[in-house]
Amino acid sequence: MLLSDVDDVLTAAESLGGALAEAKSERDRDDFEALLDDCTETITEVTGVDYGDACDAGSDCC
Repeated sequence: MLLSDVDDVLTAAESLGGALAEAKSERDRDDFEALLDDCTETITEVTGVDYGDACDAGSDCC
């Protein structure tokens, strides 16, 4: 899915955020962290941006 409009990107991000919030309340920590890893990998594949590098995942910024 390619998103060409800023509003579409924001809507998709809000939807993902809501789904992740719901999943966090329903899954144990290990399952949720695995889900986050999958999401990060998919975001990287779709956008071509290494989310971990862009966020400096080794820090507390995210």
